[in-house]
Amino acid sequence: MQRMNSSNNIVLSVEGLKKYFPVRRGFLQKVFGWIRAVDGVDFDIEKGKTLGLVGESGCGKSTASRLILKLLEPDEGKIVFQGRDISRFSQKQMKPLRKEMQVIFQDPYGSLNPRMTAGESIEEGLRASGVGDRGERKNRVEELLEMVGIAASSADRYPHEFSGGQRQRIGIARALSVEPSLIICDEPVSALDVSIQAQVINLIKELQTRLGLSYLFIAHDLNVVGYVSDTVAVMYLGHIMEYAPADELYENPLHPYTLALLSAVPVPEPDHRRELKTLSGDVPSPLDPPPGCRFQGRCSLVEDRCRKEEIGFYHASEKHRVRCWKVI
Repeated sequence: MQRMNSSNNIVLSVEGLKKYFPVRRGFLQKVFGWIRAVDGVDFDIEKGKTLGLVGESGCGKSTASRLILKLLEPDEGKIVFQGRDISRFSQKQMKPLRKEMQVIFQDPYGSLNPRMTAGESIEEGLRASGVGDRGERKNRVEELLEMVGIAASSADRYPHEFSGGQRQRIGIARALSVEPSLIICDEPVSALDVSIQAQVINLIKELQTRLGLSYLFIAHDLNVVGYVSDTVAVMYLGHIMEYAPADELYENPLHPYTLALLSAVPVPEPDHRRELKTLSGDVPSPLDPPPGCRFQGRCSLVEDRCRKEEIGFYHASEKHRVRCWKVI
């Protein structure tokens, strides 16, 4: 995919990223197939901007994030972070970069150690990075708690003493502790009550403006993705199907899969009726995806060409790309 921006404005660039997982059977655990979790993904994240990565469960979003963080090793492709190709970096080489790339997890209950206080959880990253002495770290923890809307006096409380929304704020404070330039938000509000989600989303946006952060925001909720993102990538079965500025994608969605996802988003006006584009068929197995377009089995526009050859990106505009030849 042709790059949209000059390299000096890009904090993260991913090109041709692939990850296949072996499937083993039998007593000898022989490999009889490969699950194509991520199969040639390309995207850029600009400094101070947010890329929203959206798609159904199992499409490869979280696997892509783990590859970027080098928690998994990619099989192919390039991961360029702040101008450095880290694709083949060892864990030792990655260690100095860990503080530059942080993550906010989906589960605010499971992501915090129940035996550590809020302050200890936030301080852990500072201590591992060798930041300051004990007094300086204590001051930094209190500053971070107040930054995310929690009283500094709460540093000595344990996770079970906080609500879900407060725990997620602590998780955000922990991610901010080492002053990263990129934060991966892996469905950070999906486990929260609806009444709390807006508060956490607004906090994430406020911190981005205040600190100049870049985000990879992974979610199912298209309303949330549209609100927080500058650019949106729609993912299906290991492929990105549509990639465009958020405003342009929501105003002019092109791929049949994107149209189906958007038609399922609830509309707040009771009198407004939106045509529901129901998808037929089942999601094919990533173990044996069909030749040609991955979406062919559920697409109303499918033709023989879609079943025979790999479908690349087509340009709807300078910044709007879609993996479908029929909608251009």
